[in-house]
Amino acid sequence: MKKIVLPLAAIFIFITASFTTQAQVRLPSIIGSHMVLQQNSRVKLWGWCNTGEKIKVSTDWDTTTYNTIGSGDAKWSIDMKTPAAGGPHKITISGSNTIVLDDVVMGEVWLCSGQSNMEMNVNWGLKQYDADVAQATNTSIRLFQIPRTTAEYPQEDVQGKWVVCNPEDMKSFSLAGYFFGKKLQQDLKVPVGLINASWGGTPAEVWTPKPVIENDPVLKKAASLLKPAPGWPITPGLTYNGMIYALTNYNIAGTIWYQGEANTSTASTYESLFTTMIGSWRKSWQKDFPFYYVEIAPFAGYGNTNISSALLREAQTKSLSYPNTGMVVVSDLVNDINDIHPLNKRDVGLRLANYALAQTYGKKDVVYKSPEYKSMKVEKGKVRIYFENADNGLMSKNGAPIDFYIAGADKKFVPATAKIDGNTVIVWNKTIKDPVAVRFGFNNSDMPNLFSKEGLPVNIFRTDDWQEETAAK
Repeated sequence: MKKIVLPLAAIFIFITASFTTQAQVRLPSIIGSHMVLQQNSRVKLWGWCNTGEKIKVSTDWDTTTYNTIGSGDAKWSIDMKTPAAGGPHKITISGSNTIVLDDVVMGEVWLCSGQSNMEMNVNWGLKQYDADVAQATNTSIRLFQIPRTTAEYPQEDVQGKWVVCNPEDMKSFSLAGYFFGKKLQQDLKVPVGLINASWGGTPAEVWTPKPVIENDPVLKKAASLLKPAPGWPITPGLTYNGMIYALTNYNIAGTIWYQGEANTSTASTYESLFTTMIGSWRKSWQKDFPFYYVEIAPFAGYGNTNISSALLREAQTKSLSYPNTGMVVVSDLVNDINDIHPLNKRDVGLRLANYALAQTYGKKDVVYKSPEYKSMKVEKGKVRIYFENADNGLMSKNGAPIDFYIAGADKKFVPATAKIDGNTVIVWNKTIKDPVAVRFGFNNSDMPNLFSKEGLPVNIFRTDDWQEETAAK
């Protein structure tokens, strides 16, 4: 083999060029022009550089120059205080090279995550949103889309870039996330940044750090029961490592979440899994940010039992006891009970936004909580059901309330007649002389017609805690 001998000068140039490339200041993709930084807070800017390299950061909103030195592992970071909402602003980062970030705005930053109902976008062929696409240009809404990514270990960067909301990029962005952000931007009148990290079909385990699940015997066993399927991962931690971890230095206002369909086979452990996941995210961010989520919708195609999704929704409801969480009910937004993807994502986003407006931003006179079961009382062979969040009364659409079931001591449920009485409901069946328990909408495909007077659907419930096998209608 012929040897190739390079002149000494060429070798020197090659080495110098390599060193220069390695020494340049670099940023993660989440930090860039057009980004939204959380207003009135402390934020971190960070990246990579040469060891010992002097880094200077300056902004146009104050006269401070921030200085730091590249660490032994070739990283740098700077904390700074952000002003009130507005912009555009400029940030200059200088080391061996200079990076200028333009069109940076201050506002509210929210992470949108979950599985396919969060991922669902106009490019799925949803022509009914064409008018929204045409009106999507909005310099006060910024989008950051993360592609589907898995990793065995936590990653320090993700692919993606901040874009000013425009029709083309809006079409590939989460619809629920977009309508959530649009409502916030309109009502708060501040810029809103939306980060979408979602993947259809994924169970919550893959969004939870692997060590957290492996150190919990119950969650570890439940994870082992997940069945492999083409198109999505099931191994704990894979999407957390690839799509979430790299964001945890970036200050956010909160998270919206739409997921649960992939966990109906392990509903009994979902409350523990879900709240553990929320806690692990907050620990990673070192911030107890609000976490608002969507209760999964009725769907006839679940193959576990006829109440498998009801049990999952029950677990989601129980998760409301976890601090700083909120849940929206969407049982009335289903266009086809045989489609796991309801098409109405506008109202999903609006309900999430109303929750945030009321709970996070303190807006008054916002109706955002669905009525929920409070207690029951047996009255001469009938059962009176009391509700939370129904102070102004209840109403039913298209006739008397449906999807109520009642049982005696034999635990056999039969359809019940129901009548609204103010902000309570009276339930009975003439064949059940001594009723013991009531269920409402507690079925995979039930679409109840009971609402608060303000128009929010009553959440499904059961008054019993009997085992799953007693669920037959």
